[in-house]
Amino acid sequence: MKKTAILIMCLTMLSKVFGFGRDMVLSFYYGATSVSDAYLISMTIPSVIFSFVGAGISTGYIPMYSKIKNDEGEENAHIFTSNLVNILLVMCIGVTILGMIFTSNLVSMFASGFEGETLDLAIKFTRISLIGINITAILYVFTPFLQLNGNYAIPALIGFPLNLITVIFIVISGKTNVLLLAVGTLIATISQLGLLIPFIKKKKYKHSLSLNLKDKHIKMMLLISIPIILGTSVNDLNVLIDRTIASSLEVGSISALNYAGKLNGFVRGIFVVSITTVLYPTISKMAAEGNMVGLKKNVSQSIVGISLLVIPVSVGAMIFAEPIVSLLFGRGAFDDNAVKMTSTALFYYSVGMLWTGLRDVLSKAFYSIQDTKTPVINATIGVVVNIILLLSLTRYLGIGGLALATSLSSLVTTILLYISLRKKIGSLDTMSTFKSLVKIAFASLGMAVISLLLYKRLSTSISSSMSLISVIIVGAVIYSILIIILKIDGVANIVHSLRKKIKLR
Repeated sequence: MKKTAILIMCLTMLSKVFGFGRDMVLSFYYGATSVSDAYLISMTIPSVIFSFVGAGISTGYIPMYSKIKNDEGEENAHIFTSNLVNILLVMCIGVTILGMIFTSNLVSMFASGFEGETLDLAIKFTRISLIGINITAILYVFTPFLQLNGNYAIPALIGFPLNLITVIFIVISGKTNVLLLAVGTLIATISQLGLLIPFIKKKKYKHSLSLNLKDKHIKMMLLISIPIILGTSVNDLNVLIDRTIASSLEVGSISALNYAGKLNGFVRGIFVVSITTVLYPTISKMAAEGNMVGLKKNVSQSIVGISLLVIPVSVGAMIFAEPIVSLLFGRGAFDDNAVKMTSTALFYYSVGMLWTGLRDVLSKAFYSIQDTKTPVINATIGVVVNIILLLSLTRYLGIGGLALATSLSSLVTTILLYISLRKKIGSLDTMSTFKSLVKIAFASLGMAVISLLLYKRLSTSISSSMSLISVIIVGAVIYSILIIILKIDGVANIVHSLRKKIKLR
């Protein structure tokens, strides 16, 4: 599990770096303006419409495919996959047609503050982006299909063509027609499927045109997926609420939230998703075998592992929010006001960086034991908390209040999930985990203090960008030394393994 997680982490990191390049190009040409706001809303709408369904389908597909393959053979598992893809395509074509008819209503619902040219542009963008729902639906099935068949690398690489093609069209649109922003994103989405197809064929998959809505396996998968879909849709409701409120704030607020969210998501994508992608199939198998000791051990190790990686990054992001945003985006059309708005959002998003990661781990633990109800209930509570906090914090903190409300609601949801999981499966070695978290927090704070002092000293003699890069390198070294000195369990095991390998050589 660890080796696969590290491989996915490395590939995801490369993909995320390219993703940052895409966002940097977008910020250079369009900054935090009405055009970027309209474009980002058009990307949010199809995502919210289908991503929660896709996440539920993908999560339900994994155990169902495994069961069919074990009980009935690979051929029947492939027939089930074909049937699922066909059903999703029919459903998505219907959604696309309805979306095209009621586009103006959708945009007004997602961005009630838009008017005039911004509203018209968002409607045009959205009509193009809605077509991509059909491709996204297929990706939600074939990505886990490859993972279940032992190919984790290619699914982790699909971000490369997406980002490269998007960047090309951003540049072209900046010099020609702005509508090419949406056209390029659609073509980039199609390219992801193009990358997967050759490797799907290598797994001897043959697509059939069967369309059986009464298939017992589809019905069983829906029983697993529906609670997950409800839970994910509740989380996506937060995105809708955030974007709607942001559209009524100053121009560029949606773009600033997006850029800050991408920085926050960079950490989640590399560390959290890499670990949970490998964790879920592993603990699902353990749950099926009745190996609760192994399941709890893997969950506890994942909590410590994510904390080990995320806590220092979140602390660093809070301290150096403005220099980070300025270094990555502060050029071209991305002016000082855009830097200020984005860095404010990043600071408050960073407060919840850890809780979002731990929430994902705990949710996967519930899914593995086929309890999909508890995450839905907790996610619903989280949305209610988020709405209450949004209405109060936005008055005083503006865009920062939006981000802080999201972070605090994630904290509440994570605490509730942890308490519920302990009641469900017993102790998760809480004391040992807590000790590790305290040590990680101490090491992160030590790194932060030294890094901040060093940055203040360096910035008087060299540029802010060079100071930041130097401090990041030094901070990483300091943190590595501190966690070794403090003898954190996960780190001690890694160091011990490395020493054994060196001795063998």
